[in-house]
Amino acid sequence: MDALVFDGTLRFTHDHPEPPLIVGEALIRPHLAGICNTDLEITHGYMGFRGVLGHEFVGTVVACADQAWVGRRVVGEINAACLTCPTCLRGDHTHCPNRTTLGIDRRDGAMAQLVSLPIACLHLVPDSVPDEAAVFVEPLAAAVEILEQSHLRPTERVAVVGDGKLGAMIVQVLRLPGCEVTLVGRHPERWALFERMGVRCRTADALAGEQFDLVVDCTGQPAGLATARSLVRPRGRLILKSTFHAASELNLTRIVVDEVQLIGSRCGPFAPALRLLERGLVETAPLISARYTLPEALAAFEAAQGALKVLVRISDGQEQHG
Repeated sequence: MDALVFDGTLRFTHDHPEPPLIVGEALIRPHLAGICNTDLEITHGYMGFRGVLGHEFVGTVVACADQAWVGRRVVGEINAACLTCPTCLRGDHTHCPNRTTLGIDRRDGAMAQLVSLPIACLHLVPDSVPDEAAVFVEPLAAAVEILEQSHLRPTERVAVVGDGKLGAMIVQVLRLPGCEVTLVGRHPERWALFERMGVRCRTADALAGEQFDLVVDCTGQPAGLATARSLVRPRGRLILKSTFHAASELNLTRIVVDEVQLIGSRCGPFAPALRLLERGLVETAPLISARYTLPEALAAFEAAQGALKVLVRISDGQEQHG
């Protein structure tokens, strides 16, 4: 089958083996896949991954032992857990020590004509949510995870550092409780959408001396993490959303002295992310920078460097939706 593979070199191939139908899993024909910073970091050595890239997708189930899924439009959680270990049994499926992760760790991803994923990972996409919105569910769920992990009061001041792919999702979610949100970035040409939503947009230099109750780093850069740390007030919270293939020089002594809560955050709940899209509470269309086909995926990865969301069309979806 056609697929975008990373084996030390990023390449498009026509002869990647099709996945078999495995007990408990479904075969899915992806319609669209999104390129995120994690995909880009993998091509620089992150996680040592080898295989088909892509973990943000929407597609149609084409084969499954449970026939009720066949023909249904789905998105999928990326962590395939064993569901039997002590970690899974306490409900922490995303931290299963036996898990594989779609397009990231020992499981081929969605930038191919077929992808296999456990039925337990699948979520139906509402008819009113078009493919080009549904493909954002995975990063949107990661943004929602912040609210799962840390109670956000409407009176608190929040800063999101990084006006890229993930930051665009996070500011839209964190504004929902009614708190004051500032987006810290380097791309003023992207800010009109967020300012229209009531989000204040500034460069880091313009915030000298300001401090915030909660700061989220989603820059994917050690320098961005340092900026985020500088903005947290004593006894504030610093949420780490970045995954990058580089060393960090974060001063942990100052974390202790200032009694800052340091919170790692990654995958989140799909169901509320789908509800946000269904209710029109998060905008995705303005975030799409470019669209490519699967045979053009190498060019798509080039375009994704420094862009917002680049989409790869893998097959014709159900365009009547939305």
